[in-house]
Amino acid sequence: MNEKKKIRKPLGVARLIEGKCILCGARCQSICPKHVVTMTEQGEPVIDISLCTGCKKCITICPSQALEIYFTSEQEKILEQIARDQQETLLHEEEPEALEKPRGHDEYRGVWVFVEQINEEAAPVSWELLSVGSVLAKQLDVELCAIVIGEKVEQLCHLAFTYGADKAYLMDDPIFRYYRTEPYFKALCYLSKKYKPEIMLIGATGVGRDLAGAVATELNTGLTADCTGLAVDNERRLLMQTRPAFGGNIMATITTERSWPQMATVRPHTMHMHERDTSRQGEIVNEKLDMYEEEIATKVIEIIERKQSGEVDITAADYIISGGRGLQSADNFRLLKELADELGGVVACSRSAVDAGWMPSEHQVGQTGKTVRPKIYVACGISGAIQHLVGMQNSDILSQGKLKP
Repeated sequence: MNEKKKIRKPLGVARLIEGKCILCGARCQSICPKHVVTMTEQGEPVIDISLCTGCKKCITICPSQALEIYFTSEQEKILEQIARDQQETLLHEEEPEALEKPRGHDEYRGVWVFVEQINEEAAPVSWELLSVGSVLAKQLDVELCAIVIGEKVEQLCHLAFTYGADKAYLMDDPIFRYYRTEPYFKALCYLSKKYKPEIMLIGATGVGRDLAGAVATELNTGLTADCTGLAVDNERRLLMQTRPAFGGNIMATITTERSWPQMATVRPHTMHMHERDTSRQGEIVNEKLDMYEEEIATKVIEIIERKQSGEVDITAADYIISGGRGLQSADNFRLLKELADELGGVVACSRSAVDAGWMPSEHQVGQTGKTVRPKIYVACGISGAIQHLVGMQNSDILSQGKLKP
């Protein structure tokens, strides 16, 4: 009997996603091993799909995720044939164990967002996460739940509803007045074990990073830190967690396939915050943790604000004028200050400017600095290293300027 010839699965070809290219300087063209990428006068890539092998090198190096893999009509036909062949094989063979869902997966449902608060005021990243969480919950057809822990913070539950939450789990007790790892992580673990969320999102702040690691360890589940992108695989119900890797040189997409909940911390200002819908309401579920102050080893004696008068928060600015090594000296940053003052904005910088001692570290944008999302971001004398782009690529309008003293 003649053995059926195996059809080779096509790898697809690369193409540009309209409106996402940030004109980084032809990185995709330089890395293409087949030299099938050319650049337009505007600096956008043009890909010859007849020669593209689908190696994905251009997609990996793209700092703004402006390239994607797709399949031509001919390749789609091949994929359909492969799918039919696989279906025929499955009809005659027992389903492989690897394709089975892990036991207990169906018990976990819902998208949870931890609402971080200090002195009854929520961190903005909480509302950003509720906004992206509402998209994920809709795709998975599950509830979006807010987790509110603190003292006299019930109003945050109602505020969470306006940002998309369907339900809020509230733990309101004097023991949670100030953030401490032990009571907060025990409270979140208690809720998780009782209600079993499918996805849990926490802001990648000082508090969030501390809390998420402790919770993931206790629940024996995976945790992806400092994510800049989230999506779901509807078929497998997996959270696709994208974050910079290898020093920011590539963007890695990570999944947690064998443990739940799927946990991620997300960088502030990387997710679009939806407009509030003040007409929305939801259900508040009150819970209590059997823990007493005497059982907690750490005590909060005093909170000291380190922020000095006149210090600015670049993450909250609508207009940012940023400078790098190309400015050549600290004196030239006065030109950026003049423009920033005219626009009502602030001055930021790249890491090289901080290393040179021209600007304080509080003004640094990038992988090792702060993530910003202004209306306008002007970069002067900045080369465009991917580590810097990670911190500002979600700005509404990007502009590159040249220094003219």
